Amino acid sequence: MDYTGLSSKEALEKLKTLGLNEIPEVKEKFITKLAKRFVSPISLMLLAASILSLGGHKVFDFYFILFLLLLNVFIALWQESKADNAIAKLNQHLATKVMTLRDGTWQKIDSREIVPGDIIKLTTGNIIPGDGKVLDARSVTVNEAALTGESLPKDKNKRDKIFSGAFLITGLMVFEVTATGRSTYFGKTLISVERVRKRSLLEEDIISISKFLSILSLAAVVVLSVVFLYEKAPIFELLSLDLSLVIAGIPVSLPTVMTLIIEFGVLALAAKNAIVRRLSALEDLANVDLLLTDKTGTLTQNRITVNEIINYKGYQPNDVLFYALQVCLPDQNNSINKAIFEKAQEAKISEAGIKNSDFIPADSVRKRATITVEKDGKKILLSLGAPQVVASLCKIDSGLKSRFEKEVESLAQKGYRTLAVSYKENSSEEKDMSLVGVLALSDILRDDAKDVVSFLETNNIGVALLTGDNRAISREIARRLDLSNGKVVTGDELHKIGWKNMTPEMYHQTGAFSEILPDDKFELVKAAKRFFVVAANGDGVNDLPAIKEANVGIAVKNAVDALKSTADIVLLTSGISVIRDALIESRKIFARLYTYSLYRISESLRLIITIAILGLIYRQYPMTPLQIILIALLNDIPIISLAWDRVRIAQRPEKIKVKERFLLSSLYGLAGIGNSLILFFILTKIPQVTWSMIQTIYFLKLTVSGHMLIFVAHTKARWFRFLPSRQVIIATLTTQVIASILALTGFFMPSPIPIIWVVIVWVWAFCWMQITELMKEIQPRIYKETG
Repeated sequence: MDYTGLSSKEALEKLKTLGLNEIPEVKEKFITKLAKRFVSPISLMLLAASILSLGGHKVFDFYFILFLLLLNVFIALWQESKADNAIAKLNQHLATKVMTLRDGTWQKIDSREIVPGDIIKLTTGNIIPGDGKVLDARSVTVNEAALTGESLPKDKNKRDKIFSGAFLITGLMVFEVTATGRSTYFGKTLISVERVRKRSLLEEDIISISKFLSILSLAAVVVLSVVFLYEKAPIFELLSLDLSLVIAGIPVSLPTVMTLIIEFGVLALAAKNAIVRRLSALEDLANVDLLLTDKTGTLTQNRITVNEIINYKGYQPNDVLFYALQVCLPDQNNSINKAIFEKAQEAKISEAGIKNSDFIPADSVRKRATITVEKDGKKILLSLGAPQVVASLCKIDSGLKSRFEKEVESLAQKGYRTLAVSYKENSSEEKDMSLVGVLALSDILRDDAKDVVSFLETNNIGVALLTGDNRAISREIARRLDLSNGKVVTGDELHKIGWKNMTPEMYHQTGAFSEILPDDKFELVKAAKRFFVVAANGDGVNDLPAIKEANVGIAVKNAVDALKSTADIVLLTSGISVIRDALIESRKIFARLYTYSLYRISESLRLIITIAILGLIYRQYPMTPLQIILIALLNDIPIISLAWDRVRIAQRPEKIKVKERFLLSSLYGLAGIGNSLILFFILTKIPQVTWSMIQTIYFLKLTVSGHMLIFVAHTKARWFRFLPSRQVIIATLTTQVIASILALTGFFMPSPIPIIWVVIVWVWAFCWMQITELMKEIQPRIYKETG
């Protein structure tokens, strides 16, 4: 059927008038973001501290705390802007292109640039990019769950209406666009599209830590306030000190650190060609211990070629290729069809003089494509598909049947995928057809596939192949990859076992599940989730149920649009190495968040409890409000740098061990409390050291030793055997040097101190760093005894 479509000039004019085919995300205005930052809890506390300082006639403190408040807001907005821009760039990779008739030729156009009047051609798995009217439909069923909530497929025929957001389950369709963007049924239904992110368990854990430390610091404030009020301390000074302790105790940098670690993890994954669509999936990915993988484009190069052609009586090899080509012409985007098309071009076979009249695309149920063509005045019915299915449509004698089965089996044992071609004249019924021949196709295993599978299994991630190929092909692939010694279980065997009877051992001891249907893949994933954290990948619309069911659903490079829109992670390049990189990066994110939580608990315990004890003993705070606020903000710099920290990847999936972590962080905290109290008591016994000098020395000691704790906490090994990243080292040394300069000059301090005291503090902190290191050996013993 001939269509006209639009010219590029007409389309551009409509695009200028109607705008892009999208529903713009309602973005928060800058002034709103700024206002939210100023009314956040930490900003309000800093503002209150500055006002109390002014009330206590400390004008310099008032202005300096305001400066710190503005700096905090600026850094937060800057980092948020960087993250938003980065995510926006990543989303551009997910833009879809659709086959559009422009200037009389079919072209791939960005779906955002289509306009009413465009003629669009869609095939299985394509998302319908705009509302429209069907011009031609061949065995079309669509899924409109995104619009109606109804997941059952609906048939679509010529002149039917279709709506943006639905997708093709089966068939080939041509339609004319009638509405785009906000004018579509979907666009009118939505007021706005917001990016909603579900919190992962790890994020919830970090937030619970924040709540715990907040309660602890507030409890310390209440106790000290009661004591100081009894001692008749000045109210403004007391309130300033209380606010300062709350600021120091509450994890000020929590949102920034969480955002940075996760967002930079997402960017690192993007650099390795994996786009994360659901951020909470990163935690699931870190804990994956079973990968159920598709073959095409993951384990193989996704470069299918026709390697061998077998012809039967009455036909030549070029006849087999010619008839196969006719079935492939309506859908040249399919990778198998492309291979046949390229082989035909190589053999200089032309489709001239052939007219297509009816086409039924292949799907997972029919397992064949069928077309009716006209040649030399004759109507010819052709079928191309799975050998067993096509052979069942043919009239063949026992001798040909035996030869056919042996040749298909022999090709399968060589690792070839086979397609059979059948032929019939002047009939539309697929019955008593002639068997023309067989095409042997191969998709070569990727060079890195075996090494990556070995790496995954070394890291305690089981791998099993899910494929519709027959047992012989599956066994050969599993053997080449060293997957469970090439053991294969077929779909029929799985049905006899029963899904409820599946065991962990069946997944560990099976290299490939072969001859499975989409429903089988879904059930395999569902059953595996009883024992494992499962990642599954796929490329076709029939993989949708399994990808949705998996803990982490992965769409491979050439996946259909509908699958990409559903998956948690979308791969931009072929190969299983991309999945390996994604697993490694997710474990890095997990490790960095763990380091942050360990350090944060330890440091806050040390600071809050030490100040509380000394306050009760000496009836005054050991530091000024400004010093406490400075410590809190100086701590933020190395903490934020943890987003770039070098971490050692765990060799097995790790879950949050709350008790173990709390025990270790408490031991670190106790070591810090002990060394802080001992130094303070020693200082009070030295006559030459005044109270104001003690406050300065104590400020320096808390900063230097606190940042040295990062070196200890970031690794389970001895700190000097696995140093942090360059960014973390620079950040910690910079803040320690700044603290030392402030102590030497007395700037922002109650009193300057001689350089000898700076050296003593550094040596003291370094020696106690080694004692803190011993807590790593003590913790397992205590944990074992306490259970």
